[in-house]
Amino acid sequence: MGRLGKAVLYTALLLFANAAVADPAPDIAAIEALREGDMRKLVFHAEPQPVPEAAFGHLDGTTHSLADYRGKWVLLNFWATWCAPCRKEMPMFAALQTEFAGAPFAVVTIATGRNSPRGIEAFLEEVGADSLPRYIDPDHDLARPMAVFGLPVTAILDPEGHEVARMMGDAAWDSDSAKAILRALMDGG
Repeated sequence: MGRLGKAVLYTALLLFANAAVADPAPDIAAIEALREGDMRKLVFHAEPQPVPEAAFGHLDGTTHSLADYRGKWVLLNFWATWCAPCRKEMPMFAALQTEFAGAPFAVVTIATGRNSPRGIEAFLEEVGADSLPRYIDPDHDLARPMAVFGLPVTAILDPEGHEVARMMGDAAWDSDSAKAILRALMDGG
């Protein structure tokens, strides 16, 4: 076999080998069928959407980005201390974080806009969600490029860091439907 033939064969084997070990893409149509109740508001994108690499802070003064969560499915929620629907959702996010502990999954809650550090701490303690992260985006550096114009907004990011679905408004994130959707995504659909 000549050099060209070996190169073609090697390239084909490499491509098929990579395809065989890659995580399967989720079957979005099958996952969409799991939407019931509030989860019907969850909109899946036809193609995964890129997310900005904008930094956001933590109350402890550290800086973070969504790239910190690559390799995991991320339930990304934008909220504020003055947001009444957020008060209802936050305990559900804390419960999901506990339920899916050990899975390739993270709940990332980001208080966007004007939220005092003391107000954030008090809010999370009052609603029983003090296990959630204290991320902040006071100048909307991440929220604005992600087109977050009202609260709450929750996005689901795939392990490569792309947005695959979004919900505007609150929902029963502790419902069987929400959990089934998240499990199906993590399992590849």
